[in-house]
Amino acid sequence: MRKQEFLPPPLATAPFTFDAALTSGVTLNRLRRKDVINVGRGLYRPADWDFDLEGAARALSAASPGAWISHVTAARLRCQLLPPWLSDSAELHLSKPRSLPSVRRKGVIGHTVLALEDEIELVDGLRLSTRIRTWLDLARVLPLHDLVSMGDELIRIPRVDFESRTQPYATMPGLRILVGRHPNLQGIVRAREALDLMRVGADSAPESKLRLAIARANLPEPELQVPLRAGDARSPSADLGYRPRRLAIQYDGEHHLDDAQSLSDRRRDRAFESAGWTVLVFDRDDLADDFGRAVERIKRALRNGWLDHPQASGFASRD
Repeated sequence: MRKQEFLPPPLATAPFTFDAALTSGVTLNRLRRKDVINVGRGLYRPADWDFDLEGAARALSAASPGAWISHVTAARLRCQLLPPWLSDSAELHLSKPRSLPSVRRKGVIGHTVLALEDEIELVDGLRLSTRIRTWLDLARVLPLHDLVSMGDELIRIPRVDFESRTQPYATMPGLRILVGRHPNLQGIVRAREALDLMRVGADSAPESKLRLAIARANLPEPELQVPLRAGDARSPSADLGYRPRRLAIQYDGEHHLDDAQSLSDRRRDRAFESAGWTVLVFDRDDLADDFGRAVERIKRALRNGWLDHPQASGFASRD
């Protein structure tokens, strides 16, 4: 009998299970050749395969009935907001219910957890924890400010002109119900703290972190997505601001360096300034400083606003 020289697609381009090999007509002897590597019980990959998170997760899920991809892996596959030190993580996280044996696979971080049916979903044939369950699972490892940023992303209102959805991924009531289901989960205290700090309106992690830095300085809480002209959908807006003080605060990320975006930003800022507002613009250097200098500038602006608008007594800064 002639030896099978090549692995059939898609086995030649991604990890695969033993059952998938048999279905494709690949024999056990063929799987013992040097161009195939056994990476665990019932799981193989081509020897020349370049690591791909989705391919690895699909094969792992297929080889683990009853389990689901979770934690950092699920967050990465969904492009959820993660801190830089996890954004390119190659970790493979797999969760199982308590009724199944613990995960014991080389290179796989296993979790035995309690999860309800609506906390797991099938996405293009792959079993994953839902976005909100992933957020809850990561409460045990993420610092509070990163957990808040991730949560703010879940509850933000999408911009219809730029996104293919009209509803947020989650709501605060829905997240509180989820947290209430799992009072003994590791990280649950931090999840509750994050819920108290999350707000609808932050469009990016730096905006969330700037707001948290303002809160740590005991300054009044700013409004988010503040339009120059209230009720006008076409009005320019500030990322954060204090309308009674006419103070607009912007965080301009790297995409604001684009010429067209930069021009739009200047027009936006001029519109506020022409209306008598003070505009403060912060960038990645301020983020690297944990917004320490930024908060000092905001304090000074609020003091000046207090002198200019003494009727705004509810917005006095506190040192």
